[in-house]
Amino acid sequence: MGFFLFSRLPGAWFMGVRVRRCDGHTAEVALPYGWRSQNPFKSIYFAAQAAAGEYSTGILAMYAMQELPPVSMLVTRVECEFYKKASETLVFTCDEGPLVQETIDRALATGEPQVLRMSSVGRLPDGTEASRVWITWSFKAKKIVS
Repeated sequence: MGFFLFSRLPGAWFMGVRVRRCDGHTAEVALPYGWRSQNPFKSIYFAAQAAAGEYSTGILAMYAMQELPPVSMLVTRVECEFYKKASETLVFTCDEGPLVQETIDRALATGEPQVLRMSSVGRLPDGTEASRVWITWSFKAKKIVS
């Protein structure tokens, strides 16, 4: 996953975003607090939190697409809310794996684009919710050209 991040999402790699767990149902992504992810106010920069939230939803989609015909995925909307100052490592959790699997299956079955709004919660080490990120994904079956 480190090479994937470095080659495809170098900003997330630079900020130290790391996958803790992805089992097809739930994904957990850690975002450390440090000079690479902080803002001038000594908390984790909002864009770093959005990136970690996006990654936790996107990795579930990539997991669901394994061994399926090609499907394109595109972020169409990002929404964030911030509840508490994040000055420690955040863990973003998305548990919508079954829903993303259904959405991708529907995109393949119908041939029509499907849209899914996914949620990821960023928690501090004590379990306090610091932020919530909603990522709206569009999934579309790719046309196979022969």
